Parts: sequence; structure tokens; C-alpha cells
Amino acid sequence: MRIGWIGLGNMGVPMATNLKKAGYELFVYNRSKEKAQPLLEMGATFKESPKEIAASVDVLITMVADDEAVKDVYTREDGVLAGLKEGQIAIDMSTISPETSKTIAALCKEKGVEMLDAPVSGSVAPAKEGTLVVLVGGDAETYEKVKPIFDIVGKASFLLGGNGAGSNAKLAINSMLGIYIQGLAETVLFAEKAGIPRETMLEIVKLSAVGSPIVNIKTPSIIQDYFPAAFALKHATKDLRLAMDRAKEMDLSFPLIEKAANTYEDALNAGNGELDLMAILSYLAKK
Repeated sequence: MRIGWIGLGNMGVPMATNLKKAGYELFVYNRSKEKAQPLLEMGATFKESPKEIAASVDVLITMVADDEAVKDVYTREDGVLAGLKEGQIAIDMSTISPETSKTIAALCKEKGVEMLDAPVSGSVAPAKEGTLVVLVGGDAETYEKVKPIFDIVGKASFLLGGNGAGSNAKLAINSMLGIYIQGLAETVLFAEKAGIPRETMLEIVKLSAVGSPIVNIKTPSIIQDYFPAAFALKHATKDLRLAMDRAKEMDLSFPLIEKAANTYEDALNAGNGELDLMAILSYLAKK
């Protein structure tokens, strides 16, 4: 099976690497060709446009920044849709709105191509380890055809319904992530102000009922007050905005999501966008 991968960011490179290690013939495209270098050294083939890569593969995977990036990579003159042909499968693993997922799926369908939305839960370390959780929306038969791909990049995958269902699940889980991370930051700062060291408070959290694997992951950054991006704050902010918009579409009122979205937006505007979302702690500490 020939797999194409478009989007070689923090998540795309390790995920594509795992597919190459598994023996798939891999074709890659990224606006910045230098980001493809580690994969090219493993034997992957670089293509010069989304159209060219789409025309070369059996399964095409896209993982780009946001709705506009997905629309652009699919619909521009030398985009994915210009290269796809009947019988291929497209998988979009970007975190975008369910509406955009449905729109792209419909455009693919016009070309005789099945498309799955399949965003993932997890950040860079699980991407490297192949332990992501894949959240899928789309056709059941198509899902079964590509499930071996999901089994390589993740520890579990879930078919959740038609197109858009994967995107809905991703917005739900990332809303919880954003709220939890802000809560963890406020907990640590509260304790620190009261004279309790960060290390001690984090150990208490880990051993309590509110402990979570994410606390273990973020502990070194919190202690060192150093936040290199595993999941950039700018992306967390975008996801919270999308979740808030989706909640409104469903006539739901979620004050926690709204409050968190506003706080992350403020932190983004304060220059923290390229840092990890845990940098919400340093932003709150300075308020």
C-alpha cells in the first residue's frame, strides 16, 4: 500500500515515521521541504505539490494546522482534489470543525473517493511511541480498510459515526484538556502562593483522585517553568474556539469552555502561542 502524508509538523513527522518503519511505501509533502529530511533519509519520496502526491498513492493522509489550511490543501489549483481519483481513500487527521470535515468529505465523494476524519488524542510523545487514540468519522467499510494504519499510529481507534463524528469527539476531548490544564495551573499557583512547593503539590495531585497521566507528562515543565511545545498553546486556543462555536450550534451553554477559551486567547495575545499549552501557568502567574 502506498501512503501519502501531507503536513510534517510536530505530530506529522513521528506519525509518518512510524508508518515508514512499519514498511509502507511513503510519499510526503510539506511546504517547508527541510522538515521532510528525516523521512527522506529513511527512504520516503518527496512530491512537489498536494496534487502530485494525491495522484501517487492509495491512501492520502493530511494533518495540517486548521480549517483554512485543510481547505487550501484540498481545493487549490494544485491541491489534493486535483490529483485524487476514484477508489482512493483520503484521511484527514487535522483538528478542524465538523462542518469542514463534512464539506471535504462531500468534495471527495464527488470524485469517487471515501474520506475519513480521524484526528488524534495525544501529543508528541505518544505520536513517537505509536500510542495515540484515533477518533474516526466516516464509512465503516473504509475504516476497516485503513484500520491497520490506525493500529500503527495509535493504541486504539474508534469509529464514532459518519463524517464529522471524529472531529466532534476531538473538540470534546480537547475542551476537557484545556480546562484541566488551566485547572492544574491554578492549583499549582494557589499552593505556591500559600507556601507549598510546586513539587509537593504535584505529588499530591498525582496521588489523589484527580490525578491524570497528563500531570506526569507536564510535571518537569511546571517545575522548571520551561514550556517547549508538545501541543502549542495557539492550537489549544483554536480548538477551544472551535468547541465553543460547535456548542453554540448545538444550543449548549458551556461556561467552563467559554472561560477557558477566553483565558487561552489572552495568553496567546500575550505572546505565548508557540509555547506548550502548559505555559498558561506562566501567563496566569504574571497576572
